[in-house]
Amino acid sequence: MTSPVLALRRAVLERAEVDAELKALMGGAVRLYDEPPRASPPVYALFGDVKAEDWSTDFDRGHEQKLSLIVWAERGSARTALAVAERLAAVLDDAPLVLDAHRLINLRVTEVASERDKDTQFIRVTVRLRAVTEVA
Repeated sequence: MTSPVLALRRAVLERAEVDAELKALMGGAVRLYDEPPRASPPVYALFGDVKAEDWSTDFDRGHEQKLSLIVWAERGSARTALAVAERLAAVLDDAPLVLDAHRLINLRVTEVASERDKDTQFIRVTVRLRAVTEVA
């Protein structure tokens, strides 16, 4: 059986990759990664932390997932990072994603938070989401 976490990640990436506005904001391609890319200048986004908890009922197996997407941009590019984060939020909030071996019950953006990394001075904008899925 496909992991609900991996199924949701795949669906999020597929949804993001077809959004022309998001591609334009990220320099022509959606750059959403599992790990920071080597020698790739920001702006890019990473899948951040995820927590999946049992959300089963008497009749269906399910999970509640709390996940984050983290947008990184170079110093002086806060506007770009915020624009990418806001577009990700718009594309994903309540999106009808299709998941492998799971059904998405709902997907909501719960927070968008911006801060400056104290070591690099890069801008980091975190988009936090909550999803509920059931096994298909």
